[in-house]
Amino acid sequence: MLDNLPRGTICIEDIEMGMTRYLRKVVTDRDIELFAEVSTDRNPVHLDDAYAQDTIFEGRIAHGMLTAGLISAVIGEQLPGHGTVYMGQSLKFLGPVRPGDTVIAEVEVTGIDHAKRRVQLDTRCTVNGKKVLIGEATVLAPSRKFD
Repeated sequence: MLDNLPRGTICIEDIEMGMTRYLRKVVTDRDIELFAEVSTDRNPVHLDDAYAQDTIFEGRIAHGMLTAGLISAVIGEQLPGHGTVYMGQSLKFLGPVRPGDTVIAEVEVTGIDHAKRRVQLDTRCTVNGKKVLIGEATVLAPSRKFD
């Protein structure tokens, strides 16, 4: 048995179809600035109000991958949690996330392969009830058993 699994981690032995977890986060100007610094993506649609006004978004938006990172946070912290290994992720961006928006990032278990410790997850982010990101993830879940 692994005794060092963090509280809140859900092992493959305990994962069930339909399980969901989510987080809620207000995306701030600081979040966008920090993401631009870390990623080196300084596209002015994210950072320059005047420039962004003349785009199809008619204002600044958060980086799509910042929003996708919230999905990663749910997977890495909640379902399955610490010890999870990301194997793949598909993403489709459906709408912008603006500074000040509250994003709800949610994952739902849609498939389980206990023998391989693989979990399929439906992933989505919403703002005011409207989907802004959808996708699917495959992860390797932690186990209480040694391999």
